[in-house]
Amino acid sequence: MAATIWYEKDADLSVFDGKKVAIIGYGSQGHAHALNLRDSGVEVVVGLRPTSKSVEFAKEQGLEVKSVGEATAEADVVMILLPDQYQAKVYKEEIEPNLKEGAALAFAHGFNIHYGYIKPTEDHPVFMVAPKGPGHIVRREYAAGRGVPVVVAVEQDPRGDAWDITLAYAKGIGALRAGGIKTTFTEETETDLFGEQTVLMGGINHLCDLGFDVLTEAGYQPEIAYFEVFHELKMLIDLANEGGLNKARWSCSDTAQYGDYTCIVINEDTKKRMQYQLERIQNGEFAKEFMEDQANGAPKFKALQEEYSHPHLETVGPKLRAMFSWNNQVDADADMAQSFNGKIARTQVQ
Repeated sequence: MAATIWYEKDADLSVFDGKKVAIIGYGSQGHAHALNLRDSGVEVVVGLRPTSKSVEFAKEQGLEVKSVGEATAEADVVMILLPDQYQAKVYKEEIEPNLKEGAALAFAHGFNIHYGYIKPTEDHPVFMVAPKGPGHIVRREYAAGRGVPVVVAVEQDPRGDAWDITLAYAKGIGALRAGGIKTTFTEETETDLFGEQTVLMGGINHLCDLGFDVLTEAGYQPEIAYFEVFHELKMLIDLANEGGLNKARWSCSDTAQYGDYTCIVINEDTKKRMQYQLERIQNGEFAKEFMEDQANGAPKFKALQEEYSHPHLETVGPKLRAMFSWNNQVDADADMAQSFNGKIARTQVQ
């Protein structure tokens, strides 16, 4: 079955006439959603705790900033853009008691709705607009007249207008310039977690570091190993992004292609481990483990973060990256991301 994809012509921003959208949190996604909606003519208020480091930052951008409760109380749409582990507590203490009758609740990831950590009453429309890119790219592409594609879903539609609101919101952040793909909260949550755990983070990160170890343990220079198992990865990803896996393959030598087809280290055993991880995502085991650790102060997360924060290939990575002339140029995206790491970190409403 072909996917349902919507574009700008399919959405009407007049849905927001006389209405206000509250953006709860001002991190990577929060700043992009708030600024893009405002620049699309939507009335926006940012909800933050008064002590948040983000308050002045948001005000500097010309945005109205109020407490989470105050912003929620006057909004017709409340978009919650906090880290997964904080959403339920903030919802229970500051959003739910102040939510207007019939106000819509929105998310950029289905985690808390899918696993039941947040349970809105049935009179509230509940929808999702999830950009397929980090917030600073969502903002940059909007400013350039383009957009980052999104996946969109509706969980509750008590009045029959939830899809109109969802598509209008997606248009407001510029996403429908690229396209919005219809999904469900379940599908988005489970596939997103699976992709992160088995391919994007748990896959590529460890594959590169293991490849580096194999070469250096065999006596090859660390600098050469870095180039071969890590640096060239960007070239392949860029080619695949442009034209799929076949373009990446065909752009390489016949020797490389033959090795691709015959020297497969990612095999059926890997697939079985992937299937096991998918089962843990589907049955809620992963979510339970993560949320319980976070509720206890995140001791396991912090220990693992420290353990894996020094991958072996980074023994030479910083030196080599400093040699690349293009890395010495001002990179607006990196500056933006670093700015949010420094000014906002993970304190979005704190």
